[in-house]
Amino acid sequence: MPSAVVSRPGAVAVLRFGRCAAMSVVTALILVAGVWASWGSAQYVMLTKGRESGTVEVADCGGGVCAGPYRPLSHGSLPRERVVVEDSAAVREGRTYTVVMKPDGDEAVRSGPAGILYSWVPLGGALLLASVVVAGGLRRTRAAWVLAGSGFALLTAAFVTM
Repeated sequence: MPSAVVSRPGAVAVLRFGRCAAMSVVTALILVAGVWASWGSAQYVMLTKGRESGTVEVADCGGGVCAGPYRPLSHGSLPRERVVVEDSAAVREGRTYTVVMKPDGDEAVRSGPAGILYSWVPLGGALLLASVVVAGGLRRTRAAWVLAGSGFALLTAAFVTM
């Protein structure tokens, strides 16, 4: 008895191309979203020329932020009674951190190697997620291992420096 499903080489090639195109778009979107999420704070930490830099001694934390007095280190920066730093595992009350001020406000971002790596953590997560899509959807295991290794290395480095 003949099979009800007829397979044509052209149809299989079109479906394979469609799967690869769709998974490539999903992978690209994941990576772009990771860079976009990271760049929000990374731009202040990495491009410090002309920005105010100094130290903040964390006095209190609550509501997702930590605050404390700001002492300037850069020329032209003014001391402030209270600046806000994102409350994370990397910030503790009573400790002093080097920071870069965001323009036109009282919000600061950690600077130095720890601040740079911490700001790129969303990209590390995106690399790990993209590796799953590349391995499963595109069936490119070597590329998936490279993406996963890069994401894991970035997240580990950020964790160690914090």
